[in-house]
Amino acid sequence: MPWLFLLLALGAVVIAFTTTSVPLAAIALVLSLVFVVIGVLGLLAQRVGNQSRSEAMMVDPAELRRLREQADARRAAATSPVDDPARTPPAGP
Repeated sequence: MPWLFLLLALGAVVIAFTTTSVPLAAIALVLSLVFVVIGVLGLLAQRVGNQSRSEAMMVDPAELRRLREQADARRAAATSPVDDPARTPPAGP
């Protein structure tokens, strides 16, 4: 759709350069400027829309809390010493 506005802007410029009427040329140039602004803003809106993340990928607060609890549990398990007989060094002489 933004490309249509840019084509209309080009058409308005062609009309402005081919007409012999000054008021018609002024109106065509103003319309051309308006169509260019609308077209560029439309292209920017499409680009921003394509770059944004979908809301379905966002994590809800309950899931985030569960993930934090799991990370805390893993961190606590990694820092606490484990009483594993296989890992204790043998008693030396």
